[in-house]
Amino acid sequence: MLVTLEGRMSQDPPVPTGLATIRSFINTGAYDPVVEELTTPAVLTAWLTDHDLAPADEERTDADLARAIRVREALRAFAAGNAGEPVPDDALAVLDEQRRRSKLGVTFGADGSAPIVAQAPGVDGALGGLLAIVAHAIHDGSWTRLKACADPSCRWAFYDSSRSHRRHWCSMEVCGNRNKVRAYRRRLRDDEPEAADA
Repeated sequence: MLVTLEGRMSQDPPVPTGLATIRSFINTGAYDPVVEELTTPAVLTAWLTDHDLAPADEERTDADLARAIRVREALRAFAAGNAGEPVPDDALAVLDEQRRRSKLGVTFGADGSAPIVAQAPGVDGALGGLLAIVAHAIHDGSWTRLKACADPSCRWAFYDSSRSHRRHWCSMEVCGNRNKVRAYRRRLRDDEPEAADA
């Protein structure tokens, strides 16, 4: 069972390994409450190393950290597209720029495989590894299940394991209920002038 911010809990079946990594990366930043896990270049290095994306002995810079956070937020916006939200052009531009920097390409293996790999060194290679995971998930059809919570104050990434694949909230108990209450209050406010006119 995964325990997340604000007591969000998920009893979803296991998430494919690659998408679990992407979900974890997106959730290094949270909106409500505001939490930033990637606070220093050293923390970024540790996160990338823990997820087998980069060796521990590579040093990162503040510019690397800022780029990683931009890519993370672009991936969050891209995942929100799986819930029907329009993906902003600037998010797509960040991902495309990182794809170029990472020198993503296809390599052909003797076993008949053709994985997408990042050929750039350093943080660009590591971020390219994340983009390669997303590309693989798009091709195998699993990407559409990774979403960002529709609550604008949350945006927590989650894996939609529902049969209909129509979940919008990371947690119905937290974000779903909060948004139902907001919608109910909005309807009450909208109905007040009509009641006054009657």
